[in-house]
Amino acid sequence: MFIRSSNVGYPRIGEKREWKKTLESFWNGQIDKDQFTKTMETIRLDSIRKQLEKGIDLIPIGDFSLYDHVLDTAFMFGYIPKRFQQINDTLEQYFAMARGTNGQHALEMTKWFNTNYHYIVPEIGQTKPKLVDNRLLKEYKLVKETFNLETKPVLLGPITFLLLSKQYARHEWRKHLAQLVPLYVELFKQLSEAGVSFVQIDEPILVQDIDDDIVDAFRDVYEVFHRDVPNINLILQTYFDSVSHYREIVALPVAGIGLDFVHDDGENMKNINTYGFPKDKILVAGIVDGRNVWKSSLAQKATLLHHLANVAEQLIIQPSCSLLHVPVTTKHEHALPTELAGALSFADEKLDEIRMLTEYMNGNVTIDELIKYDEQTNVYFAKLHHEQEQTAETVPVSRVPYNERRKVQQAHLQLPLLPTTTIGSFPQTSDVRQARMKWKKGEWNDNQYKSFIKKEIAKWIDIQEQLQLDVLVHGEFERTDMVEFFGEKLQGMACTTNGWVQSYGSRCVRPPIIFSDIAYQQPMTIEETVYAQSLTTKPVKGMLTGPVTILNWSFVRNDISRKRVLIQLALAIREEVLQLEKEGIRIIQVDEPALREGLPLKTKKHASYWEDAVIAFRITTSSVEEETQIHTHMCYSQFEHMMHIIDELDADVISIESSRSHGELVSVFETYEYEKGIGLGVYDIHSPRIPTKEELSEQIERALRVLRPEQFWVNPDCGLKTRKEEETIAALQVMVEAAREYRERLLAYGGMKSWK
Repeated sequence: MFIRSSNVGYPRIGEKREWKKTLESFWNGQIDKDQFTKTMETIRLDSIRKQLEKGIDLIPIGDFSLYDHVLDTAFMFGYIPKRFQQINDTLEQYFAMARGTNGQHALEMTKWFNTNYHYIVPEIGQTKPKLVDNRLLKEYKLVKETFNLETKPVLLGPITFLLLSKQYARHEWRKHLAQLVPLYVELFKQLSEAGVSFVQIDEPILVQDIDDDIVDAFRDVYEVFHRDVPNINLILQTYFDSVSHYREIVALPVAGIGLDFVHDDGENMKNINTYGFPKDKILVAGIVDGRNVWKSSLAQKATLLHHLANVAEQLIIQPSCSLLHVPVTTKHEHALPTELAGALSFADEKLDEIRMLTEYMNGNVTIDELIKYDEQTNVYFAKLHHEQEQTAETVPVSRVPYNERRKVQQAHLQLPLLPTTTIGSFPQTSDVRQARMKWKKGEWNDNQYKSFIKKEIAKWIDIQEQLQLDVLVHGEFERTDMVEFFGEKLQGMACTTNGWVQSYGSRCVRPPIIFSDIAYQQPMTIEETVYAQSLTTKPVKGMLTGPVTILNWSFVRNDISRKRVLIQLALAIREEVLQLEKEGIRIIQVDEPALREGLPLKTKKHASYWEDAVIAFRITTSSVEEETQIHTHMCYSQFEHMMHIIDELDADVISIESSRSHGELVSVFETYEYEKGIGLGVYDIHSPRIPTKEELSEQIERALRVLRPEQFWVNPDCGLKTRKEEETIAALQVMVEAAREYRERLLAYGGMKSWK
């Protein structure tokens, strides 16, 4: 058997974030459309060239995107909401859907399964789809002309696409599917006529708990594809967990089935051992971890591959999922300890592992060479490991009842009705970034840098007071990222120099690496927060990132229990909470935007995850006094079915994104009686547009139909780090005015009891 190598998808951002810089230069008007298009094409072709040089047999195209691959699919099939149809320029229209305009709000954004990547949620509505532009065909021809290379087009499958979309009646989804399937057939025919052999069609919805109706839809749709485009070899690709309804799915009339053998908890292999694998299909085995940064044990992978080769007639080796979720290359990581750097494998190194395993299976690499690779890695791991037993058994995990402590907090804080605040960060301008760079390069000493940070804090405290916000923040100018900042300060964590990963749009983050046991070393946020509080009589929130989010947004060692790491993080952040309280900070926000993100895709695994998450948050926050008000923040996820979990966290105030979903979350409170403080983000900070007072008033009014005025807070939906100063001030001014008007209306009604 001759075995081939493949890749599921490659990072878009470039080795040094050239993609991000090009996007933002275009948005800022620094380059024109032609220059933008040419630069993006160069970045795309460079990624193809790199994969070609690494010896990958099936190189994907279509994985590159100017913003998001789900948005690309919607755009390609003409799902353009009416509010954007008057925009004639296609590129302008595309970015308007992603980012909004001064006149129209952007499409919703939410998490891509259980990752920190955010996708743009398509709006189906009454749109009749059409194949507007076969971008896969154009890219196939470009790469063929440039490299004389046959590639593998990749696109999101129709069923996953529709089930991730919104603004249509779910019971009518098969009707919309029937409209979409012929367009996929048309697209496939065009690719076939151009000479395409393999097409990867991603259907990750198959790893979730799907019902019989969805399984039937897969049978119907893929039978149509097989009948109408028999010359295309479809690889039905899944990832992130094991396939549900295994026997039905592997029986579909496709050329190959892509399975994740890393994040499946052994279920995919168990199903293969129990039910076998079809002899007429290619087993496309995802065996190198596409979501974590540690080197593979190639000898172990070789054992797995031998077993798979015995059950499948044809075999392709690839990563477990797209490499979009890991940094591009380790070659720029010169500042990491040698023992840590030697244990890491980013996208490029993972492709090297894929090639090495493929050559081994084809007889061109010996098992001794694999063992040598593993021995070097094991030496690094041995040096990294520490044993530090920590227990949370004596730490409080509950507080006095909310209604009791609420009275104490209000007496202390004296907040008005509908208090206004922000989520935490303020614009990280070029001045802020340059100051940080000068400090890191040694051009500025610590005192120069701290002086600059204090000036920024003072400036924004003054701005907040002029805006008449009720609860202020220091702005987080000293922080590059809400997780990376803590990764730099906690024992057992390390931060990379260039380990960037796309989060949403042009926003990239550098996830810290958790390589050992976590421990609190010294105060992390005290100096800046206390300084900010000294400048105002209004309360300033202490801003911390919670343990669940740090865990989910970091690369964690595979051989250390995630629960163990979570408890260690909770104990460490708890120390900072108590230090803030000791310094007189009486509002402390412990952000958990990734709380739901880490939720397993299979329902049977939910209970244990939620239990660990709730306990970790309570360990972090339950030791404070009654007067101290605990806040938390969550964003861009699906909260409808987890309000009981949010309640169990027992935070005094939670702020949740609801602006991009146009207030849909409000409907949850029609049936769920939430008693604690809550702020439903009233405007979208990921769009440059300034909301109108009428829009924000509508958001507030809708919330007050189901929430009591005394529990409602008014705030943006997320931090303001990515916005420009003028945008931030203008939007906050509108927000404060809208809140003030409603506050006056409440008083005019004779107080809260007369409202409604």
